[in-house]
Amino acid sequence: MIHSPARPLLAALVAAFAGFISNSSAAVDVQKAADSIKVSIDGKPFTEYHFKNTSRPFLYPILGPDGSRMTRDWPMAESPNEEHDHPHHKSFWFAHGEANGVDLWSESAKAGKTVQTKLVKAKGGKNQGVIQTRNDWVSKDGKVIASDERTLTFHASSAGRFIDFKIVIKPNGEDLVLGDTKEGTMAIRLAETMRLKGKVGKGHIVNSEGVRDADTWGKRAKWVDYFGPVQDKTVGVAIFDHPSNPRHPTWWHVRDYGLFAANPFGLHDFEKKPAGTGNLTVPKNETLTFQYRFFFHTGNDTDAQVAQQYAAYASTSSSK
Repeated sequence: MIHSPARPLLAALVAAFAGFISNSSAAVDVQKAADSIKVSIDGKPFTEYHFKNTSRPFLYPILGPDGSRMTRDWPMAESPNEEHDHPHHKSFWFAHGEANGVDLWSESAKAGKTVQTKLVKAKGGKNQGVIQTRNDWVSKDGKVIASDERTLTFHASSAGRFIDFKIVIKPNGEDLVLGDTKEGTMAIRLAETMRLKGKVGKGHIVNSEGVRDADTWGKRAKWVDYFGPVQDKTVGVAIFDHPSNPRHPTWWHVRDYGLFAANPFGLHDFEKKPAGTGNLTVPKNETLTFQYRFFFHTGNDTDAQVAQQYAAYASTSSSK
């Protein structure tokens, strides 16, 4: 048999790529409490899922691979040097600002809520942990306009910590129109020192197209990484938009003050197109699915090999 000199190189590349998509070996513990669910990895705290007495379910706090607090504490807790803006920016959440005309994003007097109706699963394991819930989207006057089933999968590797978020949205009796607004949708609010501006902000943003910092707002990209110092260590969060998602690659509502959100609907704001251009209608007998990965890492996007991590994620098939 004749061996090509290219084969060893190819084998090495395949092996390296396989390392990005291999299963985690970190044990994940998921513990239910009365109004929250705690998640730890190899005995160390990762995050907590809150679902009672809130405008929508959310994760808080979120600790990076080195224990750094990756999200803002306020309004859940008080910490030095934190701005008290946007009280609806609760650490990590999914919500949209216009669903059949109902605002599910803000916490204004007229806003609706996302209400958990069933805890389907809360289970740990030697490689991953899973929280699965069912939720109703409820208007201020109590009308259920849609429901969702969301699955959060927690895992880790030597590269960092991960949260995979899948949501299946189902209209309730009539077509669901997700409206053209920048106020949404798959979101996280980062630690104050990671933001680009502000009295303690020293962070940076980069997307898959090479666009940086404030110029990333409203642009389309397959992924975005937001990184900066926390307790004198550089850490970052990347959000990956799965190729199976509607309107991939998505637009990004990523702000210089620490808001970081994937939003496939806000074309009027992002691209100055006519109002309503970004509307997405889900027929009443159909469903809509989105999938994202959050990658919590040390270092900047190059140190963490974010592009390679995204390529591994994108190669996984949709689980629709």
